[in-house]
Amino acid sequence: MSSISRRPRRRRAALAATAVAAVLALTATACSGDDSDSGTDSKGPGGSELDGLLDNLPFEVDVEAWKNGGWQDWDTDTWAREIGQFVNPIIEGLWDTDRMGEAEEPGQSIDEDSIEEDADAPGYADPADDRGITDTEPVPVEAEAVPTPYTDNAAPVGKVFFDTPEGHMVCSGTVVKDPKAPGASNLVATAGHCVHGGADGGWYRNIMFVPAYNNEGLTPAELETAPLEKHAPYGLYWATYVSTTDYWIDNGSDVGGHGAHGDFAVMAVEPEEGGASLEETVGNAVDISFDAPAVADLGSTTLYGFPAAAPYDGALMYRCTDVPGRLSLDAAMPVMYRAGCTMTGGSSGGPWLRTADGGSVELISVNSIGPLESTWLAGPRLDMEAKAVHDYVSAEVAQ
Repeated sequence: MSSISRRPRRRRAALAATAVAAVLALTATACSGDDSDSGTDSKGPGGSELDGLLDNLPFEVDVEAWKNGGWQDWDTDTWAREIGQFVNPIIEGLWDTDRMGEAEEPGQSIDEDSIEEDADAPGYADPADDRGITDTEPVPVEAEAVPTPYTDNAAPVGKVFFDTPEGHMVCSGTVVKDPKAPGASNLVATAGHCVHGGADGGWYRNIMFVPAYNNEGLTPAELETAPLEKHAPYGLYWATYVSTTDYWIDNGSDVGGHGAHGDFAVMAVEPEEGGASLEETVGNAVDISFDAPAVADLGSTTLYGFPAAAPYDGALMYRCTDVPGRLSLDAAMPVMYRAGCTMTGGSSGGPWLRTADGGSVELISVNSIGPLESTWLAGPRLDMEAKAVHDYVSAEVAQ
């Protein structure tokens, strides 16, 4: 079973690149639940005006309306959706414990009857030869609770919170390494459908990552009265730059599995209250394999996430371990991985981890879709398009 504990604590140094990484961030102050606060600070990092942060959008934006909550209008004619159009103002105090507790799992599922399994599929081969092949459905694997504290067993894994037209939502995510910031990464991998609405939508808003959410494993009743530091022991990390695949943007939907082959996203984050990099704070980050082997060579793989739909409640982290098979919903795309797992919605975006030949833990996919019965989960095989997403965000942050 792949596990990722916290590295031994070392002296933290303030990351000088943090201000650069926040090129599309705005710091504002607002009381929880009161987006009309007229005392918001319109200055972004380095003193840049919010007006400048919105220059890359293809439509007019009323800056005062944005600061005072008007940006919550989800008019499809003005819903930023293209790569490079993501803007995510940091509103201090917005994501309090009540707001996080109200977040629901996104509805990302597929009807099993639409999947055509091939019992006579050829044996596992090179990934390039697997396109269009679906193996028989895996046996369900009962998800087990990850032992606490999570920093000892899954240090880089956390929750992703965001706003959609349907309300507050929650997914899972993982701190991943940034080649341009060795040992000081601020990158998080998650699912595309946790940051972007797909073919009929655009970028979601108020996207925020909480590493080691509920690290002590408190019950939902205990969390209701627990202070913010119990929910978010390392603080809140707002997305400052996000990208996903063109395939997800062009095809993604919340039903039918459309776009799932490209359901992958990377976001750069910065702490709401300042401080060290995310990797330094949590003590670990994982490599992403963009050249994962054929299914036959994957071996045992562990899926992590915070399932929030029944019978789970979103309070605890769970994991499933299985040997993945193949799933194809689009023969023109690399096959997806599919593994038995009973985790439900809310686990979307959580990592698929395996031990590589050299003994290190690597991320090979993220939770994308599963059936309504929650007997298995599938995730995209990360190839060159996924690598381009990661490299694009890394490069933007390094500027």
